[in-house]
Amino acid sequence: MATNNEHKLREIRQILGDKYEVKGLKEIGCNEDIPETSDTLEGNALQKAQYVYDHYGLDCFADDTGLEVEALDGAPGIYTARFGQMNGYGDSHDSDANIACLLDKLKDAASRKARFRTAIVLIQGGEKHLFEGIVEGEILKERTGTDGFGYDPIFAPTEAGMSFAEMGPAEKNRISHRGRATQKLVEYLQKGSKREVKR
Repeated sequence: MATNNEHKLREIRQILGDKYEVKGLKEIGCNEDIPETSDTLEGNALQKAQYVYDHYGLDCFADDTGLEVEALDGAPGIYTARFGQMNGYGDSHDSDANIACLLDKLKDAASRKARFRTAIVLIQGGEKHLFEGIVEGEILKERTGTDGFGYDPIFAPTEAGMSFAEMGPAEKNRISHRGRATQKLVEYLQKGSKREVKR
């Protein structure tokens, strides 16, 4: 997986269980800061996967995830990880700063509807495949729960009635955006395995 984000790697490994062994960038000796300069989640995921495929010759997948808030016209979107920094709150990838920024921007909003969207791009044998996962929900007015990472303490999926941070990993992974996209990836890989067996 084209990431060094330990939270993402742990989540993906939990979702996949013992079906697959997932390696991160450090484990293949990639310490470069791979650029993410696209204006879409899909484009950023493709950039990361393509970089690893081109430079290391390995089949791989990459994801990009965005929080899309209705009252902010779909922001932060591709800037989800550095939303706080862009608005003068803390450093890049600072979850506390991101949450504080978002809560401030929504303090007078009539709607708190939001969704998380994950795009996963797999490059296998040079072929590109896209898998998407979406979970609808809302932004809470204050933080609740202690599990998870990122915006989990203030995002409540519609079907759950609680924040991601109040759920255990298994419960979150079952309905989360990343869980849904990863499940599609797994289904594709398993179909490929079955095709190979038939030959």
